[in-house]
Amino acid sequence: MSRTLLRGAQVITMAPGRPDAEHVDLLVDGDRIAAVGENIEASDAEVIDFSGRIVIPGLVNAHLHTWQTALRSAGADWTLMEYLTHLHGECVRHYTPADMHISNLAGALNQINCGTTTVGDWCHNALSPEHADAAVEGLVQARIRAVFLHGTPYRSPETPHPLAEIDRLLDGPVRGHALLTLGLALQGPQYSSPETAVADFRAGADRGLVVSMHQSGGELSPGWEAVRASGLFSPLTNVVHGAELPNTWIEMLVASGVTFTTTPENELGQGHGTPVTGALLRLGAAPSLGTDIDTAVPGKVLTAARIALAHQRSIDHAQYRKTTGMHAHTASVTAGQALAWATVEGAKALGLADRVGRIEVGMQADLVAVDARALNLWPAHDPVATVLHADIANIEAVMVAGTWRKRDHALLAPGLGELRERLRESGQRLLHSMGSVRSHT
Repeated sequence: MSRTLLRGAQVITMAPGRPDAEHVDLLVDGDRIAAVGENIEASDAEVIDFSGRIVIPGLVNAHLHTWQTALRSAGADWTLMEYLTHLHGECVRHYTPADMHISNLAGALNQINCGTTTVGDWCHNALSPEHADAAVEGLVQARIRAVFLHGTPYRSPETPHPLAEIDRLLDGPVRGHALLTLGLALQGPQYSSPETAVADFRAGADRGLVVSMHQSGGELSPGWEAVRASGLFSPLTNVVHGAELPNTWIEMLVASGVTFTTTPENELGQGHGTPVTGALLRLGAAPSLGTDIDTAVPGKVLTAARIALAHQRSIDHAQYRKTTGMHAHTASVTAGQALAWATVEGAKALGLADRVGRIEVGMQADLVAVDARALNLWPAHDPVATVLHADIANIEAVMVAGTWRKRDHALLAPGLGELRERLRESGQRLLHSMGSVRSHT
């Protein structure tokens, strides 16, 4: 197996007990991190000088509807209700397996280009087994690490998740792919009858799969209490958004090990409600981050981290002034916490905390090199803040499972011209399927 030795960089390991940033070497052996330390000797390794760069764990986009990639920016001015009407009410039924494939392939490659090495692909448009297989194949071809969260368009509250399809995926298309795992994108308690919600949660628990669901505002349906009474909330449960959940419920869910994923730019822009970040921080917990829909916002996790950080600081500053009549002397949330939301917490939300999210011996070699020499980042006094300030142009190299997927600022993917054309054709046809928005195409 190949070995690669990275020298000269400042490394942000996100590992407990280590400095925020340190000058150490990294030795990659095959798909894993073999050593972290000073002056590592490995005569058989390819040596790469990353002086002037900052190396971080691969970013985790814990919630992305990758199947919407071909519709980028079409819903930038939509409210949540317009999004549900146009996309889920009018467009989804027009998707072909080919549309699913090209959106997942292009969307996953874009995530790699942005420094994301792991994505939670919340695929709630698996209209048929062929649609699901095409979406999976797009992820596999992109060679990104992914949790394929299988879902369907909205169903009757009495209709359970199609478990035969879950078992088919486990035994077939998902099986044998080292970078791919399976989860359930459930309608969840808010959109299911109590009996269906309990059955869906139990099915996920029986298979040891992450179950993820949306929740944004409104009174909780009886399904939530039914799931709680059945003891089915666990670390394998992921709540997306969680806006306006009662504090007592957030406390109970956190105590049960449930993870939360906030998608701050879309939540604030489309009207989901106030991101759950502050409620979690007050309990000693933290969110993971997602970008949600390329239909409305760009798919950059570092942007999500900055927005989540700034929004929570704004709320805390306002509360401090209201309480004391003075400006706060220190920041309530740090840049280091925000970077953890995009790495450590994302890995936890997707059930991958033992594999990714930190740079440690034995972990998967999912790494990102940020070129801190660029004019927009230099002189990079604070490495953690510098990473948060980085943009795509600063993402010099991306490694997934020990294999370079981006080098020298260029994505290593053949046939990008053809891919762009296929994505354009798919998007134009899908947009024309939405009669009420044709005037904007």
